[in-house]
Amino acid sequence: MKTKYLLALLLAVLSMHAVAQEKEAAGSAPNIPNASASAAEPALSLDALVSEALAQNSGVQSALHAYQAKRHRAPQQKSLPDPTVGVGWMGNITPFSVQTGDPSSYRSVQAMQEIPFPGKLALRGDVATQEAKAAWWEYEASRRQVVAQVKTAYYEYFFLSKAIAITQENKDLLDKLSHIAENRYRVGMGIQQDVLKSQTELSLLLKQLIVLEQSRNTAGARINTLLSRDPETPLGAPYEVKPAVLAYSLDELYRLAAENEPGLRREKQMVVRNQRAIALAHKDYLPDFGVGYMYQQRPMMPDMNGFTFTVNVPVFYKTKQREAEREATEELLASKKAQDNRSNDVNFGVKQAYLAAKASENLLQLYSTAVVPQASLALESSMSSYQVGNVEFLSVLANFSNVLEYEIDYYREVAAFQTALAELEPLVGVELTGGGGHSPAAAQAPE
Repeated sequence: MKTKYLLALLLAVLSMHAVAQEKEAAGSAPNIPNASASAAEPALSLDALVSEALAQNSGVQSALHAYQAKRHRAPQQKSLPDPTVGVGWMGNITPFSVQTGDPSSYRSVQAMQEIPFPGKLALRGDVATQEAKAAWWEYEASRRQVVAQVKTAYYEYFFLSKAIAITQENKDLLDKLSHIAENRYRVGMGIQQDVLKSQTELSLLLKQLIVLEQSRNTAGARINTLLSRDPETPLGAPYEVKPAVLAYSLDELYRLAAENEPGLRREKQMVVRNQRAIALAHKDYLPDFGVGYMYQQRPMMPDMNGFTFTVNVPVFYKTKQREAEREATEELLASKKAQDNRSNDVNFGVKQAYLAAKASENLLQLYSTAVVPQASLALESSMSSYQVGNVEFLSVLANFSNVLEYEIDYYREVAAFQTALAELEPLVGVELTGGGGHSPAAAQAPE
């Protein structure tokens, strides 16, 4: 990278100015070890993290089991009520005994089956089925959200790892610059302000490293939490993240969100569910039936068979069926308004993430084509001027810091751009971040 070349050149120039003084110095500059160095660990794959999160995340698994529970409700609602059976006798108090010589004494067995009015069971099952489909979209929303959270945490972890590496490199170089400034001041070729300024900048970088390390540890703990791991589980170094390409216009993203956003799909499913509930409320005005059979054994008389037919009469329809119909109507209106509200929220979320992505995309272009090259040229120019004595050490130091700061800002925008795309994915249901084999949308929606 051109930046590293310039930094090496800067050290070479300063070293030439201080070569005589360094020969007179008693010993060389101390070697400060890299505080962030650790044993080699496997690289951290985003694809593997997403797979593990989908398999282990408690929130995703909870939503999946909730959906499976709703699926088992529909067959129950479509089934007939359980039949009732009974036994009885008339005569002695002793069970199943009859009175000798009494023709009215008997033993009996009976069975009764309630039969709802035709169409009620199908509608009840349909309502339960629509609830299960809505629960599936709740699971899908949870699944997509976890994928987006894992990606966001990974991009933050990548940026902080890059920032630590760049800052550590900056600290090491500044440490060498500080020793050069000290040697120049010691032999009368420099000023004390240069020494103090370099030492101050070195202390600020040490402070920045501490903050970055803490932030990276937090991002690592977030990743482990999403994967239902122990927060202290060590993580390897992330792979290099290359900015993806946003190939969709804002209008196309709006259209994809309207078709694929799980919260919106759930609200649409609830509208259908409440329409079925209104139809069921209308059906409840109609009576249910009952069919019964009885067999009587009479010791002194022929056995008897009896049948019973019953119909319930909805005489309290004003406080039951009518209120149930009104309840279902209000729930339908509420679900339609919830659908409209969700649509507005989704459109806002799409627009917000799209604007954030485009802003980061423009900044990436600016950093790569203008800011970093211009800062590098400014550093190179100040180095040349410093070599002939036309620029002070502080000016070279300021340009040196600017180049490395802009390099950190570049990777910050890489993470911000990828994060904005990751936040778009749950809304539009398509892969935007690139490089991953996990589509934000599940393979198949329930029938």
